[in-house]
Amino acid sequence: MTSTTLNNETNAICFLKMENYQRTGSFKIRGALNAIICLSEEKKAKGVTTHSSGNFAQALSLASKMARVKATVVMPENAPKIKVAATKGYGAEVVFCGTKPGDREEMAQSLIDEYDYTLIHSSNDMNIIYGQSTATYELIKEVGELDYVFAPCGGGGLLSGTAIATKSLCSEGKVIGVEPKNADDAFRSFRDGKIYPSINPNTIADGLKTSLGNYTFKVIRENVDKIITVTEEEIVNAMEFLWARMKHVVEPSGAVSLAGVLSDKIDLHQKRVGVVISGGNIDLTNFFELIRNKIK
Repeated sequence: MTSTTLNNETNAICFLKMENYQRTGSFKIRGALNAIICLSEEKKAKGVTTHSSGNFAQALSLASKMARVKATVVMPENAPKIKVAATKGYGAEVVFCGTKPGDREEMAQSLIDEYDYTLIHSSNDMNIIYGQSTATYELIKEVGELDYVFAPCGGGGLLSGTAIATKSLCSEGKVIGVEPKNADDAFRSFRDGKIYPSINPNTIADGLKTSLGNYTFKVIRENVDKIITVTEEEIVNAMEFLWARMKHVVEPSGAVSLAGVLSDKIDLHQKRVGVVISGGNIDLTNFFELIRNKIK
């Protein structure tokens, strides 16, 4: 996907990979399906589990259904009803847990202990990372070599996959991770060479509140060129550009990479730039309720 307006604003040639049109509305299905496919037949027969309140819950649910594998997803009791319904709709069993730190992991572990499920982590798993790499692989195969590729960073699965694909296919390609300034644990971890946990992140990009894991941190440290941060206002501005100018429904987390491109923190003059738009799962219930109230 391209935009003349975006190219003019950045003085670059930008190619957007629109993962908001992916099944389940985000890139997560790529990694989830690859992780399921890579399981042994014995593990497939026993089933899988994960803990997620967002896009990965839906992705693993659908991937498991496609592979005919039982999936049990742990979600906090305050998870958005629309996401719970979507996860169940794709076929997974949902088990609720508390909302305190560690509750999700504790519940998932209890299921593993009782049923011998295989845990599929949303990002810190090499099979997940390899699956996520296919988004950038497809982009580069379609448009040719790129000078820069921007991707958002939360748990680091997408950024890790983006880096692997870019470094494999682009001889001079640089990978830029983009993170909310209000949830900058990956930025600090990359800078200081050690993993910092994400503590009380306060960002509209709720899909990017997860900390890096040992696998994603290693891949990012070895293959990503730079991580930059963007403000909440920059995220909203990028989201507005995608909605208003390009007519794409994109969630805040999905707009973070474009916010990085528009931030002018990287000199993109006359460069070929890939931008991974990671997803479009946003709850529009309140939006349409406001419209309905206006027409009553």
